[in-house]
Amino acid sequence: MVKVTVDHAKCNGDEICVSVCPSGVFEMKELPEYPGQKKAVVVNNDACIMCMACVSQCPTQAITVTE
Repeated sequence: MVKVTVDHAKCNGDEICVSVCPSGVFEMKELPEYPGQKKAVVVNNDACIMCMACVSQCPTQAITVTE
């Protein structure tokens, strides 16, 4: 099973993962531990097709996709 994770400490909130993901795996949300900032959150892990676009495009290397 595919597992997509986001290191919220590394995520800069640029939304690149949201725009490059063909499967709608991510949404931007404000998390309680990062007030005033939106971070990428995995909302549809099962839709991931392992294209790795999010991993290759994330400028802060905050995303990991594993099997």
